[in-house]
Amino acid sequence: MECGEGTCSFMHLYWKRNLVVLWIGVFFCSMAYSVSIPFLPIFLNTEMGVTDHLELWAGIAFGVTFLASALIAPFWGSLADKYGRKPMLIRSGFSLTVLYLICAFVTDPYVFVGVRLFQGLLSGFIPAAIALVGTGSPEDKTGYALGIMATSGATGSIIGPLIGGVVSHYYGNRNAFLFSAGLVLVSALIATFAAREDNFKGTSTRSHVRDDIKEAIANRPLYFLLILAGLSTFSVMILEPLITVYVLEMGIDRSRASLSSGIVFSAVGIAAVLMAPRWGRIGGRIGFAQVMLIGLIGSGIGNILQFFVSNFIGFGALRFGYGLFYASVVPAINAMTVEVTKPEFRGRAFSLNQSATQLATMAGPLIGGMLGSWMPIRWIFVLNGGILLLAASLLWMKGRDVFPASAQNNATDRDVRPAG
Repeated sequence: MECGEGTCSFMHLYWKRNLVVLWIGVFFCSMAYSVSIPFLPIFLNTEMGVTDHLELWAGIAFGVTFLASALIAPFWGSLADKYGRKPMLIRSGFSLTVLYLICAFVTDPYVFVGVRLFQGLLSGFIPAAIALVGTGSPEDKTGYALGIMATSGATGSIIGPLIGGVVSHYYGNRNAFLFSAGLVLVSALIATFAAREDNFKGTSTRSHVRDDIKEAIANRPLYFLLILAGLSTFSVMILEPLITVYVLEMGIDRSRASLSSGIVFSAVGIAAVLMAPRWGRIGGRIGFAQVMLIGLIGSGIGNILQFFVSNFIGFGALRFGYGLFYASVVPAINAMTVEVTKPEFRGRAFSLNQSATQLATMAGPLIGGMLGSWMPIRWIFVLNGGILLLAASLLWMKGRDVFPASAQNNATDRDVRPAG
């Protein structure tokens, strides 16, 4: 990157500022969404009178947001590359604030599902924040910055359900949605008054989603990363509906099952918070492809080992160990996305990444629940580990050919060292 001493010093100051304020913004935004997870079925039952097919209603209300977000994300990405990532932060933040407020007053389940649909359609805060941090950070700090950003969403997802349970218990489910609205409002205000996007050079015209998908497919490294992002996310989400049931099968008392499964879920998140920044630093030294390969192999083996454990403490320890390795995957994918895309396409690249992960987030629990209904859950841990090892094999066999040349060919604003 060529710049004068004063310009580099200025960038050195403002990328750190963006990292801090957007970490807080993503933390609150992620927390706001996960606040409703513990009581969503109860809310449909007690506040809206849904008694028949409650599980189906809860599944639709949960999944429709991810589906809508996956479908619309490329559109918002094209707007981000034309008008800037900060306007997308502001748009998403204030839109979601209003929608969470509406949730607090809805009394009809069909309207509630419709509001959840619009939450997905108007989302995009987190990919815009990641794109802004990834594009605005110095080359040698990109991995570290994106590793830090990965801890933000993980931390919000860990704390959100706990706070949601407390708020809904003491103040009611509707007030929990008001609490979510307040959290997202903080994110929106942070984006408006604290985030910076200087010297943005947007595209002259807004691209079409079909053209963006064609460009992503033509960009072999990016296309490869999207496949890895989808596979890894699917491997995580396939276990979402099964952890609590598996904990019960271990002999944990039903009265403590929710707490025990919550501890297991949190173990993975805590491991991610601890290790993601460290993996980012390591990736900056040895290459993000190598870091991701280590993480995929380690987390794949960690999941397969859970097949052999039948006690809760051992299971929780293995889940924590799995999280330590899996913490490398998301920061590595994000850092490599920056490396292999031109600056004017990065908003769309991260939005396409969101589409891949959101589709996997929607499909994973559905397929996991179907598999859990006709085969022992412990075998699904083997399947889960196998998917991660398959992703590692793809990276090992294809990565050397894909990534070394990609950074030089696609990143036009700076010299980028090969990821492989």
